[in-house]
Amino acid sequence: MGPPVYNTIRLILPLPVFDGWRMGRAMLPPSQRRGPHHAGRPDAFDPRETMSETTTPPANDSLPSDAPQGIPLAINLQYTKDLSFEVPAGAAIFKSLRDAPQVSVNIDVKVDQLEENQPVFEVVLTTRVEAVEGTGIQGEAQAGRTVFIADLTYAAIVTLNNPPQDIIEPLLLVEVPRLIFPFVRSIISDVTRDGGFPAVVLAPIDFVALWQAKRAAQFPEPAGHA
Repeated sequence: MGPPVYNTIRLILPLPVFDGWRMGRAMLPPSQRRGPHHAGRPDAFDPRETMSETTTPPANDSLPSDAPQGIPLAINLQYTKDLSFEVPAGAAIFKSLRDAPQVSVNIDVKVDQLEENQPVFEVVLTTRVEAVEGTGIQGEAQAGRTVFIADLTYAAIVTLNNPPQDIIEPLLLVEVPRLIFPFVRSIISDVTRDGGFPAVVLAPIDFVALWQAKRAAQFPEPAGHA
């Protein structure tokens, strides 16, 4: 394994068009538009899942057999660093929008060591959800007009409990993002729903596969080695 990757990792995750768009539903008053508050509600954007249903924790085979059960890290604090929601076109977008918009999701995972020589880190998961209008009424081209933009920066302060050196990186770049992602998913769902649209329900993310792909790109094998 190459040197640890603690700088910013940018993971671009385009998701497919969401199911569950209800034509004209966004124009209803809130008392009629909002259903029960849970991710499975029928008026939610629910992306068809293109990644695995669950993520696998990093392998702990390097830990001694008498090591305590569980993951050798503690989440001391988690919080919302920044949150914004924008509807650039304002009320006009509700008049013209009839079909499910094209929605893309970008993810950043960033890790910073907060104190030198101390195993205390801040893991930041930045999520940007942008919806763009597709075909307009009666086939009129509306492609490219932004429906809404949601930006969320969510962080966790974690302490590592003497893990083996070779699992520090997957703990910080896989396990912690996996643990805090449900909170990101919930916040994005709430802010898009409260912003006047069907809730965006993010698909599960396989942080293991993304981390492995990033490492492969940063540390390619020498030519001639399979």
